Amino acid sequence: MTRSRFLAVAVSAVLVLGPALTLPVVAAGAASAASVSSSTAAESPQLPRPTGPHAVGRDTLHLVDTDRPDPWVPSAGARQLMVSMYYPARRGTGGPTAPYMTTEEARHLLELRVPDATVPPEAISGVRTWAHTDARPLHGRFPLVVLSPGFTFPRATLTGLAEDLASRGYVVALVDHTYENAGTTFPDGQTLPCAVCDTPPSAGGSTVAESRAEDVSFVLDRLTGRHPAWRHARVIDAKRIGMAGHSIGGNAALTTMAADARVRAGVNMDGTFFAQVPPAGLDGRPFLMVGAENRPPRDTSWDEAWARLDGWKGWLSFAGTDHGSFTDVPLLAELVGIPDTATMPYLRSQVLTRAYVAAFFDQHLKGVPQPLLDGPSPANPEVTVRLP
Repeated sequence: MTRSRFLAVAVSAVLVLGPALTLPVVAAGAASAASVSSSTAAESPQLPRPTGPHAVGRDTLHLVDTDRPDPWVPSAGARQLMVSMYYPARRGTGGPTAPYMTTEEARHLLELRVPDATVPPEAISGVRTWAHTDARPLHGRFPLVVLSPGFTFPRATLTGLAEDLASRGYVVALVDHTYENAGTTFPDGQTLPCAVCDTPPSAGGSTVAESRAEDVSFVLDRLTGRHPAWRHARVIDAKRIGMAGHSIGGNAALTTMAADARVRAGVNMDGTFFAQVPPAGLDGRPFLMVGAENRPPRDTSWDEAWARLDGWKGWLSFAGTDHGSFTDVPLLAELVGIPDTATMPYLRSQVLTRAYVAAFFDQHLKGVPQPLLDGPSPANPEVTVRLP
């Protein structure tokens, strides 16, 4: 079993293609997922600690779009989504830390990605997080960032980034796109499996990205409308909304921006642009592309997107990373016993991903200039920065 098996996107081989902030310096090779994992069998591994000044709370929403049938399983009726809401919280409030994912979601993930794995699903679902359930939100209004995971992967695989953004003063809506990932557990206890992993949509990635744009616009409606679905919706500043995603989720950030002017800034983390930037651009809105160093040469979609982006734009390449380095996947792969093929240690890739994504949103949603985005940083020699 290789890690590439765990990272491969099942919809098709091509979908895996893209595969003043003080940044902590981690010596190359000094940190790895092993240092995150527990040293004792009785203690579960834990995600890296969020780096912002705030504690983090988490709620979970079940949203039903009665105006839209499910695009993948029409017989299921209305489109249903599960969304994890992360937010800056008051320290000392709330209950226990939130579960990483349900045991059934972990079981479905292992069956889809690593069918011959010998570890129990609890090894994955038991990963410890930092966000607390039922925590009281801080006073104030905060920018909203929507996160969309890679194809076949549950929303949990972006938990580390979601918690970090919330600790830095963002509300984060982490969306599961039902029937597009290994499994999504709903409040009635049912876990719906992936419906399109083995039978990809006829139009491929563009169909998935455009469907996700509809999902996200619906989520925004339910979070920022007159009768919001979330009990703490008052803390969202609806005039400052951004979106980031991994793999096909990164392309979905672009398709959502093209369809919904409420999204003011976007980030694509190593995702191919199956649905391209409109010829007229994005009305000057900023977009950041963050990718692995050796993106497949046949994927020319980033060059085409770069030429069409008409606002602030940046293209970052992280040396030593692979397609999953921008997510929690390296930690999960280690728990399954799959060797890490990326030469950049997991903790270092997390430091860089968190720092640059947060800097982008700080600059473009909070209006705080970020020197980290101005060019190469001596502290981060692994990062190649391309600007207009």
